[in-house]
Amino acid sequence: MLIVATRRVLNDSLARNSLLIMATTVANGGLGYLYWMLAARALPQPQIGTATALISAATAISMAANLGAGHMFIQRLPGSAPDAWSRIVSGGLAAGCAATAALAAAGAVLVPMVAVNFGFLAGPVGATALICAAVAVTATTLLDNVYVAHRAGHGMFVRNLLLAGGKILALIAILATGAQSAGAVVLSWTLPILLVSVATMTAGLSRLRPGVRLRLAGLAGELPHLRAALTGHHLINLTQAGPAALLPVLVTAVLGPGANAHFYLAWMTASMLFMVSPAVSSALYAERTNAARVGLRRAALVVLSMVGGPAALLLIAGDRILGLFSAGYAAEGGLLLQILVLAALPDAVTNLAVAHWRSRGEFRLCRRVNAVRAASCLCLAWLLLPGAGVTGAGVAWLAGQTAGALLVGAVVLSSRKESR
Repeated sequence: MLIVATRRVLNDSLARNSLLIMATTVANGGLGYLYWMLAARALPQPQIGTATALISAATAISMAANLGAGHMFIQRLPGSAPDAWSRIVSGGLAAGCAATAALAAAGAVLVPMVAVNFGFLAGPVGATALICAAVAVTATTLLDNVYVAHRAGHGMFVRNLLLAGGKILALIAILATGAQSAGAVVLSWTLPILLVSVATMTAGLSRLRPGVRLRLAGLAGELPHLRAALTGHHLINLTQAGPAALLPVLVTAVLGPGANAHFYLAWMTASMLFMVSPAVSSALYAERTNAARVGLRRAALVVLSMVGGPAALLLIAGDRILGLFSAGYAAEGGLLLQILVLAALPDAVTNLAVAHWRSRGEFRLCRRVNAVRAASCLCLAWLLLPGAGVTGAGVAWLAGQTAGALLVGAVVLSSRKESR
């Protein structure tokens, strides 16, 4: 029975690549758990809060500045000739990383002016750390999408396993030198991402697509495609994933780095649920750009089969899992974690609907649905955080995802009425 089920998964491209994308996130999440556990036990909470706030800011900047090149890869790379393939990937990486570095530099100057809790970004050390971390996130995200475009989830899994393991080794090595600061955590988190990304660009891509190499010649011809990706894919991605990147930043801005440490660890724990529907959605889009017929119902079944068990585990034992970091993290983040778990279902509904509409070229509808859930989440978070603390961020996230799912339902019902 198990052998038959395994063969079915291996022969089903959607299920196989969805599982590999999720396995990548599981590896990152599991090893990330170990990484942050080591960091939380070695450094005081304020230092952890500062490090997680900087990493959250870098992630948000990367999300805002990668220009949608990742989904452009998924759309354009399948079937491309080697020269065009090299130009597409080179142009997307160069433009995305350059835009990220520019926005991070501006953020290091402007953010401390408007949010006193981000004062640690002021000065050359904070600015350099933010720029390097943000560029690292953009580079590895775009490279992951190259593998997704070719339905080569195994390659993405291996590179991310090396990346996550490298973070732990780097953290142990840096702590062994006696460094006990937020900077030590940020360095150990960023450096392995940069090294693995460079190795992927110099050796990994040629294995994925023999005969290609990254080059800067002819990149001007990619500008029209990047503009199209910016107005299409990027705005969809920004409104879809932006709230997840911005919530820790808002928590830090309103409540301070110490509160963000409690929020971030609960958020990271819940991410094992939030990874599922985006993974299946990316695999669904890649299948359809590779001319495969994949139904939305099958994608939904894959999501449900993967979310049920972990969701039940987190609802029952989430506080004990947070207690592995310390009793304080369990006390402050237990209720927050349960609220985040409940948000996984409406989040999945909206993500799958957006992937379906994106594959049909209905970008405007995708943007509208994502804009509703993003605005609902961020506005409520800003209003609730001062009074409700980190739990308010969880309530805002649940409300935003529910608003998106309800809007999807309204669109589906309206479409059915029009078709009658």
